[in-house]
Amino acid sequence: MQIIMLKDVKGVGKKGEVVQVSDGYGANFLIPRGLAVLASPESLNRLKAEEAQEAKRQVALKEEAEEIAKRLEHIEVKFTAKAGKDGRMFGTISPKEIEEGMKKQWGITIDKRKFIDKYPANAFGYTRLKIELYKGSAGQVIGTVSVHIEEEK
Repeated sequence: MQIIMLKDVKGVGKKGEVVQVSDGYGANFLIPRGLAVLASPESLNRLKAEEAQEAKRQVALKEEAEEIAKRLEHIEVKFTAKAGKDGRMFGTISPKEIEEGMKKQWGITIDKRKFIDKYPANAFGYTRLKIELYKGSAGQVIGTVSVHIEEEK
């Protein structure tokens, strides 16, 4: 029996795949539980239409990420921090604080989990951090944000 997977099933197939299974397994387990549908011409056409729609959505997401990456090239997120007696910075500026600073100063919302460089900014001056803006079937888009930390007076 040939079926189209509606959900991932370990050992059988992933969502959207057309797989061959035994008649009993497909008819008595997968189809009644909503994990798969019988592969008919109508369901195959529906699958192709859904795949085309998903491809268009992925291209749109990638284009949006590329626009954000271009904006990030020209911005600088500024912070102030206290300095010790030896001129070194007290504390660090975490990715969460950088996320909040980008939202507050520039109106750009990026999840802190998208930062590739997980280390915090912990020195005065400029730090450039990489952000994964998009990762999918259409490729990967990485942006870079410049963080400027000044000594608090």
